[in-house]
Amino acid sequence: MTDSPSRALRADAQLNHDRVLEVAAELFATDGADTSMKSLATAAGVGVGTLYRRFPSREILIEAVYRTETTKLAEAAATLLETMTPITALRTWMGMFVSYMLAKYGMAEALKAVLLDGGELRMETRQRLVDALSLLLTAAEADGSIRTDLPPLRILMGISGIVLIADEFHEAGLTDQLLDLQLDGLRFNAPK
Repeated sequence: MTDSPSRALRADAQLNHDRVLEVAAELFATDGADTSMKSLATAAGVGVGTLYRRFPSREILIEAVYRTETTKLAEAAATLLETMTPITALRTWMGMFVSYMLAKYGMAEALKAVLLDGGELRMETRQRLVDALSLLLTAAEADGSIRTDLPPLRILMGISGIVLIADEFHEAGLTDQLLDLQLDGLRFNAPK
């Protein structure tokens, strides 16, 4: 039995939608949020009309990219724990968070407008990330890999600070060194 044409169209539309968000995240991270909508559409393999039908303004596209990338990062925590030890999953997620933050810098000015207009979006995002990190920390605490006296939001703030520092100094390997240092701090006095 084959799908009806309308189902195939919906599937194609979803593929186009997902591809636009993926390409937009990449281009915003490397070229900034001022990337032209035309070049974004071309890179995504869709027409400009298709892009504007789905995302009528740059701000709507930026918010959609932001939400999508936040969802991917939040959902990655459980996925990582399925295949890695808790401490390895935590370190991997920390690296993913850095990539997420750097992508946000590419669209920082435009995102600032979205977040200032949508305080609820900002709070929702923070809570999703804290919840994801909490899942990882709980697993690492349960197996004795890390200490238990630091709240997830503080750890998230530490990772965010690492991103700011590493972005300022542009030294190869600095981000990884600082993340490893933070992880060593989480291991210090762990119950084992």
